[in-house]
Amino acid sequence: MRIETKRLIIRSLTLADEQAFIEMASDGSLTEIYGDCSECHKWMKKWIQESIQLETENNPNHAYLAFVIDEKSSGHAIGSVGTSYYEDMQKVGISYFLGTNSRSHGYMAEAVQAFAKYFFQQYDADVLIATPAVSNKASCKTLEKAGFVLVDTKIYQDMFDDKAELRNFYELTRGI
Repeated sequence: MRIETKRLIIRSLTLADEQAFIEMASDGSLTEIYGDCSECHKWMKKWIQESIQLETENNPNHAYLAFVIDEKSSGHAIGSVGTSYYEDMQKVGISYFLGTNSRSHGYMAEAVQAFAKYFFQQYDADVLIATPAVSNKASCKTLEKAGFVLVDTKIYQDMFDDKAELRNFYELTRGI
């Protein structure tokens, strides 16, 4: 998979991305998604291999799909965007992270918007959701800049979360 925007390339993961993802995990960029990543160097290769396999299955309703965000000007991997399947709601959600050094440049909103467009072109789905913590103001702002609409705020605990917390529920509908 490959998507180009003005400043970014969103592409399939390769094993060569392992070190860049370990570095992003060590700067805290993956904490909200994966929790403590101090041992990520032990499992990152396996996670990338699993991600590559899930991409070949090409089913957003199964586990997740993960892709690399490269900054065009440097050619460096700066983050990831993809999907996660919410089994409890039976909906596909967008998931993403950005390395600390690449934040506050509008990259993630650009990537989310481009990926959402791709998602609706490729898959038979009418809505894409997101459930950031209310306290994650940057993520909420990113989603709003990318066209997502806030539809609810409530206490929620995803099956992979340690505890329930107040979360915003966003939706992006096909054609918006």
